[in-house]
Amino acid sequence: MQAALLSILGLALIGSLCAQEDVPVQPDFQPEKFTGKWYSIGLASNAKWFQDKKALMKMCTTVIESTPEGNLDVTSTYPKSDRCEKRNSLYIKTDQPGRFSYTSQRWGSQHDIRVVETNYDEYALVYTKKVKDTNTFTMVLLYGRTKELSPERLEKFTQFSKGQGLPEDAILILPKSDQCMEVAV
Repeated sequence: MQAALLSILGLALIGSLCAQEDVPVQPDFQPEKFTGKWYSIGLASNAKWFQDKKALMKMCTTVIESTPEGNLDVTSTYPKSDRCEKRNSLYIKTDQPGRFSYTSQRWGSQHDIRVVETNYDEYALVYTKKVKDTNTFTMVLLYGRTKELSPERLEKFTQFSKGQGLPEDAILILPKSDQCMEVAV
């Protein structure tokens, strides 16, 4: 009985690891159309920081600009207590259009970022695999060009997140907020 249970758990682990490697990237990704202002509508993650802070999280804005080298300069502005905090990241392009890498100097983590799906003028679904030391975390973001997306887009985000092995309690539709929404594009 114990051996059978361990076999099942092992197969489930292998399946989830393979699923992460098979995460698609937007076909014919066009970075110039991906730039501009986005709202963070949904966030899902199995990272401890997310579980600890998700009750305090609100919608934030992200501005994406293309660099001359084809990388993405990403600036997120989010409410933190009674002020607005900015975080800048430089996503380095890879050989696969729509896939980027990022190294956090602050946290010492490596990020594999994939634009899974976007229509550029309404929504974007972005997957990140983060590796720090021997730990691997998954994060899925749902961006919108406006603060509202259709129930179908929200459901697609939820189902994609679950498909990456994230449980229901690790998936959050961010509460709307007017705090920190006025950012220059």
